[in-house]
Amino acid sequence: MPKTEVKFDAYLGETVAALPDGLLLVSLDPEGQANAMAIGWATVGIVWGRPMFVVLVRYSRYTFECMDATGDFTINVPYPRQAEAVQFCGTVSGRDHDKFAECGFTVVESEMVKSPHIGECGLVYECRVVQHTDVIPENFDPAIISQFYVDGDFHRIYFGEILRVVADEDFGDRGEGLL
Repeated sequence: MPKTEVKFDAYLGETVAALPDGLLLVSLDPEGQANAMAIGWATVGIVWGRPMFVVLVRYSRYTFECMDATGDFTINVPYPRQAEAVQFCGTVSGRDHDKFAECGFTVVESEMVKSPHIGECGLVYECRVVQHTDVIPENFDPAIISQFYVDGDFHRIYFGEILRVVADEDFGDRGEGLL
């Protein structure tokens, strides 16, 4: 389905509401292969006077290597019918699986970043990394450490400036809702 460019904040409510069930972050590995990772922890807003998507990626994840190689990413908001694919992308590694092929995703070239997006997702944010920072364990509430970092596998936080947002032409009219 053809996508049309929309303002960065046109579907922020729907995007944030979809986070608990998972969005798909796409980046390229060092060889140029597209990789999709399910994410449920992120935020979106204005930082440094620019629209920004802030995402967390664990050091151990294949996507961590991809993000550092590419310096950009896309955030793809799936439809409810794609819940199984989102779960798959969150449980297997791109080191061992071609998630695009196994999920039947179409690789679509992005206009503003090297990382492609998923043709079947209804909404896409194209983001360029403008800053990243590593989590500092000493600065955390101990309850967060004991709940989310018992094995010491911390995150890098990427600040991605939103350069372009595209949506299916009838994205808001489908009545499907989002994940």
